[in-house]
Amino acid sequence: MALDLQAYLNRIGYRGDLAPTLDTLAGLLRAHMIAIPFEALDVLLGRRIRLDLDSLQAKLVGARRGGYCFEQATLFAAVLEMLGFRIERHIGRVVLMTPLEQSPRAHMFVTVDLPEGQFVADPGFGGPGTCEPLPLSGEAVGQHRLGHDGGYRVLLNGDTPLWYAELDRVYPVDFEMANHCTATHPDSPFLQRIMIGRVTPNGRIGLMNREATFVKGDSRRSFQLEDRAALRSFLMEHFGIDLPEVETLRVPLIPEWT
Repeated sequence: MALDLQAYLNRIGYRGDLAPTLDTLAGLLRAHMIAIPFEALDVLLGRRIRLDLDSLQAKLVGARRGGYCFEQATLFAAVLEMLGFRIERHIGRVVLMTPLEQSPRAHMFVTVDLPEGQFVADPGFGGPGTCEPLPLSGEAVGQHRLGHDGGYRVLLNGDTPLWYAELDRVYPVDFEMANHCTATHPDSPFLQRIMIGRVTPNGRIGLMNREATFVKGDSRRSFQLEDRAALRSFLMEHFGIDLPEVETLRVPLIPEWT
């Protein structure tokens, strides 16, 4: 199945220029992250996470669902290539909850070659990630920048490292194996907790287990979801996702939901 570019652009609400420029990259990345949430509900529901393009289009575009890094970055990379961008796919180690030496290569992002230099585009990090292309040369964009640590490039949010990556050549089978492990290994964080979020035009909305958080400018508001019915309503209201199955969802880190 070929990429349906117009359906994707309609999904993210992008109406800007499509020339392979830095402005286009920035516009697409931001629109993508506002429209398509970071979520891994299918992992908790025991469903296979597929990375072929027709499955990704059916889920993220047609069904208006979200996805995690392998799904989001795979789709975004295909869009960029169709538009004539020169890209490479990469894999890194997320260090937010796990030390570097204990973190597997389980995060996908892309680099883009432009006349202005090389840029990282990371549509599928979620949470404290960035919705702006970041120059590999290290200049900060807002709170984020790319640093060096030995042979690694490091994505930093302020002084907090988010991932480490070596930017070596990665093949499709590497992503397939990492995706399978991330979605099925019993120690995977995606099998332990609910993690969902999206960028808004002036902030973010997130859910970690039962705690919903709204960030708007400098203000932050949080509250606890009462039960699974409240979870279903929250997903529909704030992410446009209606999954009746979440009313029976089992989440190990929510004891009353196991």
